[in-house]
Amino acid sequence: MKNKKLEINATLQIQKPIDEVFEAIVDPAKMSNYFISKSTGRMEEGKILTWEFPEFERSFPVRISKIELNNFIAYYWEGPDGNDLLVEIKLEIREDHSTLVNIREKSMPVNDTGIEWLKSNSRGWANFLACLKAYLEYGINLRKGGFDYLIKTLEK
Repeated sequence: MKNKKLEINATLQIQKPIDEVFEAIVDPAKMSNYFISKSTGRMEEGKILTWEFPEFERSFPVRISKIELNNFIAYYWEGPDGNDLLVEIKLEIREDHSTLVNIREKSMPVNDTGIEWLKSNSRGWANFLACLKAYLEYGINLRKGGFDYLIKTLEK
């Protein structure tokens, strides 16, 4: 187990065409309906953006490394140990014209910090996918009010 690394992998099928799913991920106006509260811009290759989330007081820098239209998004953001972590989002058209969304975030060492990251961000990516699906398929913002308990906990 010495040189092993932890990675997160989350996948969900969304009943929308791939171009709609892609736009919902790269367009901050759409992303603010299910994930972030604010961004300094659209996700484009080479850009460094700042994201804000409704439940956190701080902002998060995001460095976009690769964008392939309607296919792939990759960016880096800071992990709990201060190192950048790579997030890869792959989109795949299914036979029924829905879209399979696969997210990988990597990597952290197998230690207490890494295990806490794995637990927390695995829940986070599952939430991201559920919120994306609810927003695109039903126009619902599942995130709204969902983390009020967290905000109250952080204020104490």
